[in-house]
Amino acid sequence: MIHLSFSLPEPGSPWLKTWDSAKQGDPAAITEMDLRYKHFGVNFELTVDGVEIVSKARFVTLVDLALSLSAVVERISSGQDAAFGFTESEEVIHLRRDDDLVAVSSSMRPVRASVERGELVGEVVQFLRSAHSRLIAEVPELSANPVVQRFSPE
Repeated sequence: MIHLSFSLPEPGSPWLKTWDSAKQGDPAAITEMDLRYKHFGVNFELTVDGVEIVSKARFVTLVDLALSLSAVVERISSGQDAAFGFTESEEVIHLRRDDDLVAVSSSMRPVRASVERGELVGEVVQFLRSAHSRLIAEVPELSANPVVQRFSPE
């Protein structure tokens, strides 16, 4: 079983400002670079079969993560291995195909677990839907942003 989740920063967290700052100006025109590195900080968690691959204490930027996970879905679905990293961190999460299973591991921690390929793809797609939905709920004008549209469920 695989579980991917994110949560918005707690009130008073400096990461909450990364959500407020995106509401200034025209959210539909925010550049990919700014979306990836400046806005929408969240706590992210990834567990596979009860093994914590990424701790829920990890802060990442949601758009950068969503774009990376979109690429993971494409690669795994086409039978390739995949990997994704985090803004301003050396950690890389590796996803290696092994028949119908995908082995998930971290470059920074000695953990490894496996999940069925279909379950992994389904969970990542659901994560992308949730990320997109939350972004649009918080900042409706983002629905017109071409970068955010790249991981839109439509």
